[in-house]
Amino acid sequence: MTSIKKVKKRKTNRAGRTEKKWWHLFANDQFQMQTMIWPGLILCFIFCYIPMYGIIIAFKNYTMITNIMEAEWVGLKYFREFFSDPALSNVLRNTLMLNGLALIFSFPAPILLALFINEIKNVKFKKTIQTISYLPHFLSWVIFGGIVLEMLMPNGVISITLFKMGIIDEPINFMARGSYFYAIYTIISVIKSVGFGSILYVAAITGIDQELYEAATVDGCGRFHKMWYITVPCISGTIVIMLIFQISSILNTGYEQIILLQNSLNLAFSETLDTYVYKIGIAQSRYSYAAAVGLLKSIMSVTLMLIANRTSKKTLGRGLF
Repeated sequence: MTSIKKVKKRKTNRAGRTEKKWWHLFANDQFQMQTMIWPGLILCFIFCYIPMYGIIIAFKNYTMITNIMEAEWVGLKYFREFFSDPALSNVLRNTLMLNGLALIFSFPAPILLALFINEIKNVKFKKTIQTISYLPHFLSWVIFGGIVLEMLMPNGVISITLFKMGIIDEPINFMARGSYFYAIYTIISVIKSVGFGSILYVAAITGIDQELYEAATVDGCGRFHKMWYITVPCISGTIVIMLIFQISSILNTGYEQIILLQNSLNLAFSETLDTYVYKIGIAQSRYSYAAAVGLLKSIMSVTLMLIANRTSKKTLGRGLF
């Protein structure tokens, strides 16, 4: 007599797939990977999204002694005040000039450094170049700015060297000449950011299939042709994404480095939107005014990012999203 075992029929859904118990979700590898992201998402939500409700102070007459919700509504008062400020034209000019120079010089500098590092065959020399280029990034702007100020003083190493070489007739205080500020700011920005900014491009280059270079070598391509026809096209996606970010931040210069280099003699060339907001909005406790200007900057940044992304997708076929 043969025994017949009963086979338990599994429940299936409408699509005919076997239904899984809820506890099986915790055994899913994908779920375990996603749980690693949740702490970061929660912190981002708490510290980045929840405080956004405070943007309403841009439309209120807010002070430190009043509650945000109880402050008086003033509508677009601070926006009109900002657009009618006589200093606006000079502030915008300096902001756009500094960011325009950054787009021309600071943006391609890490790309060129990454390409140069990739071509170095001596491992020790390559690591030395990387260490030297990365070091300025890890110095705070207070230390780095102090070093720059000392070097640019009339008795600084740059002025004395140029004087002894006969290039200038007398030592110059470079920071006292406003017309030099654009060049000084651009040069020190490149020095401080070029090394750390190249890390992303170096990582992208290391991900390129080496068989492409081997095939190019067989075809008789030199190092320059390999770089131009293989390396650059393969990292073009990374370049486009970083370019979109650079364009979207064209109104952001940061205020730390400029405040450190700024003085009454170069103020006409060094006053930007960030330093303007810091002085008018924060130092004078006009928080609503600062929030209004910050909101305008955010709107413009998002608009520029969308325009740059759309243009990139139409012309190059790739974009940020």
